[in-house]
Amino acid sequence: MSEPVFDMHPTAIPEVIAERQALAERVCRELRRAGLPVHRGDLRGGPHSRPGADVHAALFIEGGVYVDWSAGVELRDEALDLFAQGIDYSDPSPIVSHHNTVLQHIQAALLGILASAGFEVEEPDRHGHGSMVHVKGFRP
Repeated sequence: MSEPVFDMHPTAIPEVIAERQALAERVCRELRRAGLPVHRGDLRGGPHSRPGADVHAALFIEGGVYVDWSAGVELRDEALDLFAQGIDYSDPSPIVSHHNTVLQHIQAALLGILASAGFEVEEPDRHGHGSMVHVKGFRP
């Protein structure tokens, strides 16, 4: 029996990864200056569960720096529990709608805060990145 083959995305060169790490730290610093709770989930090596901004420096060639938001445990868990049970997307429960609305407003706030601080930001593809913010660079 042969081993399954997984097509892993190639990683970026070390210099690019170092640039992304530095950019991620700069993003963290600016979000903290704005008063937001921030952590580097990619450095902890596990799923994030703390509320606030979770900054990741992706290692893949197509990667970059991404900022995701985790709502407080009570809101997040209640919405995710309902989502796991299966929801009617045409008529989601109020808690699921509220959770999604919170994420949409936070994403808009993160985009605005980071752009104001001089970062080049964009809303990435929702299918692959949900409500994350993609930080492409810094405008000096």
